[in-house]
Amino acid sequence: MPKPSKRLSHKTASEATIPREPKVDSTLTKGLLLLDTLSAATGGKGVSDLSRELGLTKSNTFRLLQTLTTLGYVQHGDDKLYSATLKTWRVGRRVIDNLNLPELARDEMRKIADATNETIYLAVPENLSIIYIDMIDSLRPIRSWNRIGGSAPMHCVGTGKAIIAANYSALRGALKGGLTKHTNRTITTLAALEADVEATRKNGYAFDSGEFREGVVGTGAAICLPNGVAIAAIGVSVLEANLQEHGREKLGRLVKEAGERISAKLARH
Repeated sequence: MPKPSKRLSHKTASEATIPREPKVDSTLTKGLLLLDTLSAATGGKGVSDLSRELGLTKSNTFRLLQTLTTLGYVQHGDDKLYSATLKTWRVGRRVIDNLNLPELARDEMRKIADATNETIYLAVPENLSIIYIDMIDSLRPIRSWNRIGGSAPMHCVGTGKAIIAANYSALRGALKGGLTKHTNRTITTLAALEADVEATRKNGYAFDSGEFREGVVGTGAAICLPNGVAIAAIGVSVLEANLQEHGREKLGRLVKEAGERISAKLARH
């Protein structure tokens, strides 16, 4: 009795090794796109605007908003507009905390400290302030000083100004009424801030001319995720009397290059 013939496969070797595209849940995708859009907005958005912006039907947009509101990621204001809540920010912040930024940045901080013998800071944004999460203190007998866990107004110091320049579209609305004065050099108007943002983007680093503490200046550069969002900044702080010894451009170049290298590490992390 003849043996049954084996079913022939028509797949070639190359076809057999081509990986299948992963299945994507369309509802989840739409919900995340909606949340991403609201997180980037400087104000609330209505159902019509969101549906038009994302190419969704109004009914689909409304259902997604209701789900995100129930889960606490979105809020529905008295003006009938929807906006992202701080729960979204807290989730992102936990991810950032798990990246262990001090470890990723430590070698770059040490390089700048060795090159300048000045105080080096690693800072992250917290509302309209920055929090210092790591530092290398200067060995000079007279030096600028802060502490790990200390804070400063974002618009007054080099690290904060670098973060503002990278994230300006998202921060502009909040900063408009939060430009408090600390010295006679503090930026207190939106027009002056926007000029500073433009200069920071052009140079690749921010400069603090003594806007938080008189006689203390410095430079800062953003540390960014692959999408360009700044999650931290690295900076060097010096007494104004010592600035001429280094030169503003040298200090700016050091933090700019360090920020770029740390950002590259983040992209590979």
